Amino acid sequence: MNERGLSVGDEVESRPEEMLEAFKALANPVRLQIMRWLRDPDGEFADYEPIADRQVVGVCVSHIQAKSGLAQSTVSSYMTALERAGLVRSTRVGKWTHYRRDEDRLRQLSTAIAENL
Repeated sequence: MNERGLSVGDEVESRPEEMLEAFKALANPVRLQIMRWLRDPDGEFADYEPIADRQVVGVCVSHIQAKSGLAQSTVSSYMTALERAGLVRSTRVGKWTHYRRDEDRLRQLSTAIAENL
């Protein structure tokens, strides 16, 4: 149960537009790949010196940009879409934004998919 007294599946099911937003965000192959990379931030970004603890604050956007080879503006747009969909959370560390997966939200979506589709 969450703070509103809804079960995890009920919370997502009651807002199907949120599920659709997540599906749209994950429909892009690069955003999907970024989500896979963020599942194992220490392993996937081992070639990049961390600015902060990746397990706590996530991966620096500059490292995501370097690994993807995409323009900074494209990566920022992709990360904004993932954050708007509730799939990642951002944290500022100095002048850098770090991203990590929102595992609670991903579990909610998984439960909603299993129970409603």
